[in-house]
Amino acid sequence: MKPSTNDPPSPIVMGTEVAPDVRMPGMDNTTRGAGPSDDATLVRRMRGGDREAATALVGRYLRAAYVVALAVLGNRHDAEDVAQEAFVVAIERIEECREPERFAGWLMTIVRNRSRNLRGAMPARRSVPWEDDTLADGMRVPDALEDAERREDAERLLEGLAGVSEVQRQVVLLHDLEGWRHAEIGASLGLSEGMSRQHLFIAHRLLRERLAGSGFPGGSHGF
Repeated sequence: MKPSTNDPPSPIVMGTEVAPDVRMPGMDNTTRGAGPSDDATLVRRMRGGDREAATALVGRYLRAAYVVALAVLGNRHDAEDVAQEAFVVAIERIEECREPERFAGWLMTIVRNRSRNLRGAMPARRSVPWEDDTLADGMRVPDALEDAERREDAERLLEGLAGVSEVQRQVVLLHDLEGWRHAEIGASLGLSEGMSRQHLFIAHRLLRERLAGSGFPGGSHGF
């Protein structure tokens, strides 16, 4: 039975432990500006059963997990499912995170693997990414894009992403939509900072060509 609108969201139960509610957060409740040492502290606390630490990591990285899944799958519904499922897996297997200070990269590896597995199992109707319902309702990319101008920019950006590689899509979405710095992107995707910059440069050039006349600015946060 679905909870009433006055009920708090039901937690995800994992064995005898209670995990935080893993749902797509909005921009206003996403923690940014944290470093590897902060992640390591949260991972250690989570291993000790600290539910608030798990909630903090969800707030910090769930949206990033979503855009990485979106870059692989090209479908927002599937990307939301994979991001949430990957985070539950990460919480359940937190003891397997050998380098807590690199939690983000470990999580994104889980996201990419699950996304690729799902893509490989997709029926023919989803074999061509970045079409169908991906852009049908303004992407809800994410729900925080409430401002009409930003929503329009996001739609134009996503329309052009079919012409770039998977890793370039990941870099563009993390940089242009999430505002991540290249050092953060590189650490999360297993790239050097210089390679992240190169991927963004090439992707922006291709997007400007693909979206000629649409006013694509080539990124709102610079190179």
